[in-house]
Amino acid sequence: MTDTAMGDDAERWEIARRLTGARRRGEALAVYPGVQPRSLAAGYACQDAAIALWQQPIAGWKVGRIPDIWLARMGEDRLVGPIFAGAVQAPPMTARSIDGLPVHAGRFDVIPDGFAAVEAEFVFGIARDAAPGKTEWTDDEALAMVASLHVGAELAGSPMPMINELGPAIVVSDFGNNAGLILGPAVADWRSALRDDLVCRTFVEEVEVGEGRASGIAGGLVAALRFALARCAERGMPLRAGQWVSTGAATGIHDVVAGQHARVVFDGVAEIRVTMRQAQPEGEA
Repeated sequence: MTDTAMGDDAERWEIARRLTGARRRGEALAVYPGVQPRSLAAGYACQDAAIALWQQPIAGWKVGRIPDIWLARMGEDRLVGPIFAGAVQAPPMTARSIDGLPVHAGRFDVIPDGFAAVEAEFVFGIARDAAPGKTEWTDDEALAMVASLHVGAELAGSPMPMINELGPAIVVSDFGNNAGLILGPAVADWRSALRDDLVCRTFVEEVEVGEGRASGIAGGLVAALRFALARCAERGMPLRAGQWVSTGAATGIHDVVAGQHARVVFDGVAEIRVTMRQAQPEGEA
């Protein structure tokens, strides 16, 4: 079998139709729906088609780290996927935690027998439109694009339970394995907070499953932002004012199923509580 190439329109559009259709129906896919893309370029070609079919505004981009075992084959250490406007929640504070942190609560829709995982995230808010065609960014230039830094939680979600095992090109093809983002509050004096190193912990069913820091993101949060700025511009979709960039799984990737609850605690900032519910077919409550 051959790679799904950028020019193989019929194949990539069929893959995109099947992937987006499964998401809309809330149904799992036991196998990849077509010839598996073997390069990031092929994966992004499928992603582009899926974005067109999804027909929702892009509210931002998730950045994911490519595992070391794939680096030589893929040629990049990160990937991006769209976060759609309909998948972003910004819930108000509803209570205070036992530690006095503001609590923000949301929910994620999980496809039964698909893939679902909660990730702690640091999320940049973009202040202005990026220059079209600018694909090289210094740290200072990237930071000048930032309006705010928020804490958040991402649902890494896909109809395919084996998505990560199949590799980064497959992850890219299915929206970068993103299915939602809960935005918590902005970090006060975020530039200083980055220097001080922000700490977070993730709990699933009240069991601590991961601890991390902003510095634990490979190269730091700014490296993830620079990648998103460059990669999205290369694809003809430069970052826009008001979009979000979710920088990576700060405490790891933690599998969840419908009915479970998770908490992500960002020391000194906020606590985000998440309820997982079963995804319903589009149009149903």
